[in-house]
Amino acid sequence: MTGEPSSGTKSEIAAGGDLPAGVKECCAAIYESDAAKLILGQSFHPGGVRLTERLGQILNLTPRTRVLDVAAGKGTSAIFLAERFGCEVVGIDYGRRNVEEADRTADDRGLREKVSFQRADAERLPFDDGSFDAIVCECAFCTFPNKQVAADEFARILRVGGQVGLSDLTRDGALAPELDGLLSWIACIADAQPLTSYAALLSTAGLKVHVTEEHNAALTEFVDQIRLRLLAADVMVGLKKLVLPGFNFEAARNIAKHAQQAITMGKLGYAIVTASKTMEGAPDKAV
Repeated sequence: MTGEPSSGTKSEIAAGGDLPAGVKECCAAIYESDAAKLILGQSFHPGGVRLTERLGQILNLTPRTRVLDVAAGKGTSAIFLAERFGCEVVGIDYGRRNVEEADRTADDRGLREKVSFQRADAERLPFDDGSFDAIVCECAFCTFPNKQVAADEFARILRVGGQVGLSDLTRDGALAPELDGLLSWIACIADAQPLTSYAALLSTAGLKVHVTEEHNAALTEFVDQIRLRLLAADVMVGLKKLVLPGFNFEAARNIAKHAQQAITMGKLGYAIVTASKTMEGAPDKAV
């Protein structure tokens, strides 16, 4: 997630307070943790770099493309895109530790001239109008409290002809009560939208939707991997070979189980949607 903390503390959220207002702060804290890396792997989204590569292909990334990776996490996708397509990538994330770790990884890979990271807010992007040729946002857009504001910001900083590519969880109908609350927000489930809703948000921002692709199999594989990693981690903790203070294995297993059921029932999926900024969608400039 990205930006300066909005209103709402972790204790308020846990007590059932203003969940959307504080979810970015909580997501950042969780995604920076050792537990997240252990349970989710290197890429914190379904499909891993394989789906990141597909997104880059659809967006026609080249060495001349300047890309913004929104909610870049520890920099896995940003670094992959720079290495795979030769493009310049700026990654933003809410978590300070994520940004620091991503910077170190880019340094270690000799990519500091191609990749950089900073702390910023997806709903208040600190970039000038028309600063980027492409934007990618993987498995994070659905957690933004004000998705339309984020979509508007994407449109603002894209140059005319530039493209945005989202990959995210989709939902069809109501989910089980267990897939609600803070942990489900962190897992990108609680406020997942139908694919048509993501397309509508981008369209309302003045962007022209081009590609929508379903990748539900990637989500099934991702959840299966999480359940296996949870089992292995729980055993390791029981054997005192691993310490994950404060991690609630029972709650995590419950979320994974109900998510898998929702996928089987066709209520949860994963998809890519891309859109471009046309001249008609560009804001008028005062003379």
